[in-house]
Amino acid sequence: MRRIAVLTSGGDAPGMNPCVRAVVRKSLYHGLEVVGVRRGFHGLVAGDFMEMKSRTVGDILQRGGTILKSARSEEFKTEEGRAKALLQIRTCEIDAVVGVGGDGTFKGLHLLSQMGLPTVAIPAT
Repeated sequence: MRRIAVLTSGGDAPGMNPCVRAVVRKSLYHGLEVVGVRRGFHGLVAGDFMEMKSRTVGDILQRGGTILKSARSEEFKTEEGRAKALLQIRTCEIDAVVGVGGDGTFKGLHLLSQMGLPTVAIPAT
């Protein structure tokens, strides 16, 4: 494993930014590259990614919401939408996806895992 993606999905919840920060910093410490997905599963389908470094998450603990933004995606709920997301993931050589959110986030990550992609779900509600 060389590169992971982190996303936040659904409604904003307290602790999302600290969680993103922890994922980024711990991953970088262990030599992984981290890609942030803007706007949750919508961004995954659209390929709306950003490189995450320590400085990206350096001053986010006290900020509300999530620096990655959060959105639900009707398109991801379709088989075609998930295929687009997987293509974006493969094109960017992402090896796993970490998602922070609630029940909908967990369902989306489960669908990705059924397509053969390693996922980690972190509860935020």
